[in-house]
Amino acid sequence: MKTQYYTATSLDGFIATEDDSLDWLFTLGDINNSSYPEFISNVGALVMGSTTYEWMMRNAEMVTQETGSPWPYTQPAWVFTKRQLPTIEGADIRFATGDVSESHSEIRSAAGEKNIWIVGGGDLAGQFYDAGLLDELIIQIGSATLGKGKPLFPRRVLSPNLQLISILQMSAGMAELRYEVRN
Repeated sequence: MKTQYYTATSLDGFIATEDDSLDWLFTLGDINNSSYPEFISNVGALVMGSTTYEWMMRNAEMVTQETGSPWPYTQPAWVFTKRQLPTIEGADIRFATGDVSESHSEIRSAAGEKNIWIVGGGDLAGQFYDAGLLDELIIQIGSATLGKGKPLFPRRVLSPNLQLISILQMSAGMAELRYEVRN
């Protein structure tokens, strides 16, 4: 069982634009021709920040068109937030506040033998890293630059903490790097 940060980034290290748009990403490839189908089949619980959750809510119509549901996950999901947010009908969503290490054992228990996916954002993944709870980064790098936006992983991490374990070319516009976190 691993805690994994699985995400996509622009060449210049941003996961979204300043206004949280992912439009730049959707033109770069087909999710079904990526590692995502295998990855999600091994996920037992999800973790995301409030910005990611709110993006899902704002884009529910698009998500429904793509997946058939406004909430495409069957796994329980923890949303870290300091605010009161609405729920999505039929979704197993749990809201959490405070230090990620305080919720990790509950998330881990819910995941069972499967992995925990840190969906986003970069700072939340960084909080898991800071707490020594992040095991792997799976980063898909798209052939686009944004100039500024939401950073991929706003932490200083120096070698040998991140060990590159694989590289995969997914398409002419996307490559995937997998890093094991060694503490």
